[in-house]
Amino acid sequence: MPSAALALEFPQSLAVYEKYEEAQKAVDYLSDHQFPVQNVMIVGTDLKQIERVTGRLTRGRVAAGGAMSGAWLGAFVALVFMMFDTKATLASSIATVGFGVVFGLVWALIGYSLTGGQRDFTSIQQVVATKYEVLVEHRFAAQARELIAEMDPMRAAQEQARIAIEKARAEEAARLAQTPAQVAQDSTQHS
Repeated sequence: MPSAALALEFPQSLAVYEKYEEAQKAVDYLSDHQFPVQNVMIVGTDLKQIERVTGRLTRGRVAAGGAMSGAWLGAFVALVFMMFDTKATLASSIATVGFGVVFGLVWALIGYSLTGGQRDFTSIQQVVATKYEVLVEHRFAAQARELIAEMDPMRAAQEQARIAIEKARAEEAARLAQTPAQVAQDSTQHS
């Protein structure tokens, strides 16, 4: 559930865009025409996860990465010792970095061997939206639709058609979800 700062009281769909920049452009257009944009939200929908494989993961790469991480940890600990221990020497600092390298190397290799070869590659991941819906507070919906229609009349007509189709689908789904008793009751009320 979004926080209160990210919520609208009764949001209505204004438009759906394929790219964030298009949704941003629509909100910018509203802002340029003195629309109270604090009553607008852009919501990324239809999320998908993208993973880009960046390389092979070998025991050597794991060892090198672990050693580097350990060296950074050792250097940080050595720096803390040098700041607070007046007896710390350059030799003790180098030894601390060395212990960090060994610790990082061993820990990384243990972690790698526990995976059992299940994931022998490196990658980067990102969750992205495939559509961006612009929502507007209900009491400003008509004004926003008029402005968007001025901005792009063809898109506005397409959006109105999309909303009408969604409404018809929802009504049809509600009708199909009725029990036989509800259908009979509705038919007697309309007679």
